Amino acid sequence: MLIDLMSGKTIARVPYESEFRAFMSRMTVDEIAAIKSELNGMIEGTEIQTAGWMPGSNWGGTVYQPIYEKAARRDYSASARCFGLMVWEVFMERPERWSSGRFEKNGEPIGSRTYFRIQ
Repeated sequence: MLIDLMSGKTIARVPYESEFRAFMSRMTVDEIAAIKSELNGMIEGTEIQTAGWMPGSNWGGTVYQPIYEKAARRDYSASARCFGLMVWEVFMERPERWSSGRFEKNGEPIGSRTYFRIQ
């Protein structure tokens, strides 16, 4: 479950939904399930995750390869957006309460959202 910290309301929609649905339509149900399973495995038992740090930089031979090759049609920037939106949806679907925001590390902006468990 993804919660907006300012309002306390549950977030029930992925941003940029039409673009996200277009990305998702280019992958198979099995590819999407494998990606979500991998993400949930990384999230399980943790308190904080930063989306851009989760998949590693080389997606070749991983469950993430279809994001780049199929969903984003080999566009690096689009694949990053697709991945980030998939991470958002996975956090929305989880039973625990999570929120997210954009933060800095060592004074430099982190290029992706950071998700953290809340009570």
